[in-house]
Amino acid sequence: MRPISIPTYINQLYNTNPREIATTALIRERYTKISHDEPAVSIVMPAYNEEANILQTLLSLSNNITNWPVEIIVVNNNSKDKTEEMVIAAGIPCIKELKQGITNARNAGLAVAKGKYILNADADTIYPKDWIEEMVKPLAENDKVCSVYGRFSFIPIGTTGRFTYFFYEYFADFMRWINKIFRDEAMNAYGFNSGFRREQGLSVEGFNHPPGTNEDGWLALKLREKGYGKLYYITNIKALVWTTDRRIQIDGGILKGTFKRLKRMIGL
Repeated sequence: MRPISIPTYINQLYNTNPREIATTALIRERYTKISHDEPAVSIVMPAYNEEANILQTLLSLSNNITNWPVEIIVVNNNSKDKTEEMVIAAGIPCIKELKQGITNARNAGLAVAKGKYILNADADTIYPKDWIEEMVKPLAENDKVCSVYGRFSFIPIGTTGRFTYFFYEYFADFMRWINKIFRDEAMNAYGFNSGFRREQGLSVEGFNHPPGTNEDGWLALKLREKGYGKLYYITNIKALVWTTDRRIQIDGGILKGTFKRLKRMIGL
């Protein structure tokens, strides 16, 4: 069952003050416990003007309990605010990608990543403590799995309440089932909660995709069509991530956003 309310742990992370020196120090301290010069897992995170959100996200990732050696790579995609400054102060590697766009940023991170496994993350998302373990497990245990993707819930920043999103998320789950059965499961792979093997991703030219498609789902499709295996949907509640609803707000709110998604689903 999906959570009706935001768990205390997630809420505390989301409401962490990114301006406090203690927040930066805490990330540095906890990241050193999971990071390694020879990582098995690379978490790649594009960022554009994310100074209000990114430290909370980095703290949630640094809080992860995992046996895998990890590296986090933030790709600064021409931010005009203090995103890069804040990331570096927190002890997290940060590279620049001057060519604007999410595809370019993800490819830049993939190009420098060292890990065998790549996990995709976004700078406005809070990750639970077991996220890394749960996402890597299917890839590590089954060579017939080429890509993993997980579940998510919304943190409201607009007027829509969490209770409304509780029901909306079940509707979104139904749409993902429709995609899997009648359309293409690759449409369910989102860039803030998915993963794959680095060498396989590089072999299909990373996140490059045709016009009118999305970089995250298209990569999953390329990996599958290349014969690397199947997609794997991670449903364990331990891997459920929490992301803000700003994309829905950009679409005009939950009603307009739902209508747009329905139109796309039926091809209008």
